[in-house]
Amino acid sequence: THHPLTAIIHTAGALHDALTTDITPDQLHTVLTAKADTAWHLHQLTTTTDLDTFVLFSSVAATLGAPGQGAYAAANAFLDALAHHRHHQHHPTTSLAWGYWQTTSAMTAHLTHHDHTRMTQNGLTPITTPHGLTLFDTALTHQQPHLIP
Repeated sequence: THHPLTAIIHTAGALHDALTTDITPDQLHTVLTAKADTAWHLHQLTTTTDLDTFVLFSSVAATLGAPGQGAYAAANAFLDALAHHRHHQHHPTTSLAWGYWQTTSAMTAHLTHHDHTRMTQNGLTPITTPHGLTLFDTALTHQQPHLIP
């Protein structure tokens, strides 16, 4: 039985938090490869595929900035720009600029209580998994190239 490819959901990411003046070329390469290079390859491989959706998990760091996350913000800004590019080519694409999720992951395990407090004071509250799934479903109904859920 043939099951056609109908959706791409790109969630990969890598962190190497450092000031722009301190990040190494290898760290920058790791961050950009996980997000930007992979997204570009997925785009190139599917430009002639009739997808229902192409979703990129971006970060609000690209929109609002985040101390020490210049490389991560740049990689996510690329995802947002790619979503606009694909949208203008009439490919259904959405880049979702997520905040941080409440569930501990490789992306959040390093956060301290002080980090959580600072983010909350700046208006960023953690996203619970059930709420995040609802936001995901809702965002896809809007058919916009870039959204902050």
